[in-house]
Amino acid sequence: MVFSSHLFLFYFLPLAGLMIYAAPRRVRHGVLTLASYVFYGWANPLFVLLMMASTLIDYVCGLVMTREHLLRPPADEAPLAIGGERSKRQRTALIVSIVSNLSLLGFFKYFNFAVENYDALMSLCGLPDARLDLWFRITLPLGISFYTFQSMSYSIDVYKGEAKAIANFIDFACYVSMFPQLVAGPIVRFSDIADQLRDHRPTLTKFSRGVAFLCLGLGKKILLANPCGKIADTVFDAAGHTVLDAWYGVTAYAFQIYFDFSGYSDMAIGLGLMLGFVFAKNFDSPYHSRSITEFWRRWHLSLSSWLRDYLYIPLGGSRKGPVRTYLNLATVMLLGGLWHGASWNFVIWGGLHGSVLALERACKPWRLRVLPARLPTMPLTFVIVLFSWVFFRAHTLSESLHFCGRMLGLGQSGPTAGLAGGLIYRPYYLLTFLLAALVIWRTPQTWDFTRRITWPKLAFILAIFGLALMALTTQSYNPFIYFIF
Repeated sequence: MVFSSHLFLFYFLPLAGLMIYAAPRRVRHGVLTLASYVFYGWANPLFVLLMMASTLIDYVCGLVMTREHLLRPPADEAPLAIGGERSKRQRTALIVSIVSNLSLLGFFKYFNFAVENYDALMSLCGLPDARLDLWFRITLPLGISFYTFQSMSYSIDVYKGEAKAIANFIDFACYVSMFPQLVAGPIVRFSDIADQLRDHRPTLTKFSRGVAFLCLGLGKKILLANPCGKIADTVFDAAGHTVLDAWYGVTAYAFQIYFDFSGYSDMAIGLGLMLGFVFAKNFDSPYHSRSITEFWRRWHLSLSSWLRDYLYIPLGGSRKGPVRTYLNLATVMLLGGLWHGASWNFVIWGGLHGSVLALERACKPWRLRVLPARLPTMPLTFVIVLFSWVFFRAHTLSESLHFCGRMLGLGQSGPTAGLAGGLIYRPYYLLTFLLAALVIWRTPQTWDFTRRITWPKLAFILAIFGLALMALTTQSYNPFIYFIF
C-alpha cells in the first residue's frame, strides 16, 4: 500500500485515523500499532511476523540492559548512567540486538546477491560443478532496511544511556511499526520520539500542518516525480541516445528521486503530525549544496546522521589522524551504498561519494587558502551527483559505464537514438522538467512553507492537492523508488 493511492487516501487513512482518534488514550498506541501492521502486511502478511520478531528481540534486549529481573514490576525504570562500565549482561544484550538485526537484514537483502556472485566466481575459476544454481530466490521484505536500523538505534541508545528503556511492549511496537515512516523512512531514532511516546498529545496545529505536508508531498510525487521518472526510464531503457538525451535523462532522474523521496518524507512527516508525532526534517535542499560534504548534510538526513553517529564516530571518526579519517569515510559510504541495494552498482555509488568526501577533506586547507570564497561550486557539485546517480539508476555496471561515456560524448549513440527524443521532448515533459528545476532552486522547502498557514497558502495547498488527485486518476506509473530498499 502506497501513500499516493486511492486505497490509502480514501479508505485506509480515514478509517485508521477515525479509529485512532476515537480510541481511549490508554489504548491509542495499540490501535495505531494494529493499523500499522495492517498497512505493512497488506502486500504480504508474512512480512509482519518478521518485523514482530525484530521488535520483540530489541524490546527484550532493552529490558535486559536496564533491569536486574525481567519480571520485576516496571514502576520505576531508571535510565543507564552515561558514564561507568557496562556489565557483561548489558554488553551481551547489545550484541544480540545488533547481530540479530544485521542478520535479518543481511539474509533477506543480500542472500541472492551472495549466491549470484559465488556462482559467477566459480564459473570464472572453471569450477561449474561447485555452483549452487539455486532455483529459489529470497523476497526482500518492504522497509526492512529502515525498521532494522530504527529498532537497532533503540538498543544502542539504551546501552549508551541516551534513552530510557520502554517497559510497555505495545509502546515499543508502536514506535517500530508506526505506518507513516515504516516502509521508506525517515529513520526515526528512539531518543527523538521517546518523550512523545510517553506524552502523546495531538493538537489542531499539528494536524493542520500535517495536512499541508501531506498535500504538498503528494503534489511532489504525482505532479513532478512521476513525469520526471517517465523521462528517465525512457532514456535509460533506450537502445541508443544522444549526449543531450543522456544529460536530460540523468537530470530527470535526479529530479525524480529527489521529489519521490522528499515527497514521501513530507507525507510521512505530515501523517505523523496528523497523529500527534513530530518527526525530524529529512531533506534540506540537497541540490543547493556546494560540496559533496554539504550534500550529505542535506540529503536523507535521517540516514546520514544514523551512519555518522552509529558507524562513522564509533570507527574513530576524524579523531585518529587524516589517513584513518579517509578510510572511515570510505568505509561508511561503501556500506551506505550497499545498504541501498544488493548490487555492485550501489557499492560503486557509495565508493564515488566516499572518495569525493575524502578528497574534499584532504583538500580543505588548500581550498580555503587558494580558492575564492564565492566560487560557484554548486554546479560542479550537481554534476558530480549526476554522474553518481547513473550508477544508482542503471541496471548493470556495463550500462552505467556506457551511459557515463555518452554523457562525455564517447561511444556511439546508436541507430535508434532519435526514437527516444520523440517521446521525452514533448511539451508536457519539458514543462514538468522546467517546473521541477524551478521548485528545487527557487521555492521554499515544505518545512519552512508550512510553519504558518495563511489563507493564500491554504488555497495553494488545496489546489496542489486537487491537481494531484486528478493526475492520480490518469497515471498508471506510480512507483516509490525507496520502497525497494
